Amino acid sequence: MSDFEYPDELQYTTDHEWVRIEGDVARVGITAFAQDALGDIVYVTLPEDGTAVQAGTTCGEVESTKSVSDVYAPVSGTVTTRNPALDATPELVNSDPYGDGWMFEVTVAGPEAFEGLLSAAEYQTQLD
Repeated sequence: MSDFEYPDELQYTTDHEWVRIEGDVARVGITAFAQDALGDIVYVTLPEDGTAVQAGTTCGEVESTKSVSDVYAPVSGTVTTRNPALDATPELVNSDPYGDGWMFEVTVAGPEAFEGLLSAAEYQTQLD
């Protein structure tokens, strides 16, 4: 069992992304578990605004002092916003993974886009 925080209001994927659902917009980032496993993040590559993404497919990369990891789209839709702060300060993903370290937002076609996401409890169960 990890000591990390997994906010209950978020949804999660088995690939360690989190999703904050606000209407038809999904704000996406990586979990505390993922950022800790990666180590110090030094560079983040994100999809451009207007990019169509498919759930479960690679849409970006996170580079750390240890490795480079793919970022997967947790939902299908169109990227509407990237977090510009990560261009200059990618370490926000380490220091505030659920806040200022968010990565991008996706507008989805409907509520079915969120099917298959995990609750905080379900996500933590698959970490054990």
